[in-house]
Amino acid sequence: MASEPKFEPRPIDRDAKVYVAGHRGLVGSAIWRTLEGQGFTNLIGRTSGELDLRDRDATFDFFREVQPDHVVLAAAKVGGILANDTYPVDFLSDNLRVQVNVMDAALEQRVQRLLFLGSSCIYPRDAAQPIHEDSLLTGHLEPTNDAYAIAKIAGILGVQSVRRQYGLPWISAMPTNLYGPGDNFSPRGSHVLPALIRRYDDAVASGAETVTNWGSGSPRRELLHVDDMASACLYLLENFDGPQQVNVGTGRDSTIREIAELVAEAVGYEGRTEWDTSKPDGTPQKLLDVTKLTSAGWTASISLRDGLRSTVDWYRSHRDELRD
Repeated sequence: MASEPKFEPRPIDRDAKVYVAGHRGLVGSAIWRTLEGQGFTNLIGRTSGELDLRDRDATFDFFREVQPDHVVLAAAKVGGILANDTYPVDFLSDNLRVQVNVMDAALEQRVQRLLFLGSSCIYPRDAAQPIHEDSLLTGHLEPTNDAYAIAKIAGILGVQSVRRQYGLPWISAMPTNLYGPGDNFSPRGSHVLPALIRRYDDAVASGAETVTNWGSGSPRRELLHVDDMASACLYLLENFDGPQQVNVGTGRDSTIREIAELVAEAVGYEGRTEWDTSKPDGTPQKLLDVTKLTSAGWTASISLRDGLRSTVDWYRSHRDELRD
């Protein structure tokens, strides 16, 4: 058994090789932007077409060739309630393979610092609010995304196992619901906020008098702009160490109904909103306790209203390029 990992908080060398797995995704692209903005000059990324992280041999060959100094594991198959509920095998299998392959390859190269990114869906459906890190594995998961959650829980255990067995100071961060530039606005695969932006923006374009949203509108969601998430990732890499996952969020939440109203305002929709209560609400509330993160010295800085406005602007400028 290895001794406790040794980590000295310090700025990362801006010339260090940093591999961002999933650098084209919502989180990965934000991390890439943030690192570039902070002066990093040796960032490494591969598209899924260039490197399929589900392919173990290809992943190991890549790590042997590149030998990164630091790894941010943001690559994942992600989706909203419908996608998770419809394709649980894909969400479980793909994410497990990506995580195991990347972590095993990074371990072979003895990468000193790896940050694994998960999701707040790892916590029990009925966890006490706000959700503390200690709530992990204390109750039943939300059934509509349990396969994805189990994969992410396995990733946390992977990081903890490397710390215990090999003494490497790897860490995990669990973001709340994210949004921002680069999000998935697909009608079948998106999360609640991009789905709302697309729905209301389409209504503005078509002149629709009514928009119908899933569920009752009563569930509460905490939303974090992805650029804030990226800022938190760099801060954790440079300042934090510990075996337990770190919640990353704002510490504040809103009802889906309130969020829908803000989206309607941001896109300029003035029609009527109706709610289809025959559709599932998902988890009633999911607010993270971010005491560990704030105690470490980081807090979110982008307001929901400002973040929504900039996300709508990004969506409208990229709408023709986005997948359906």
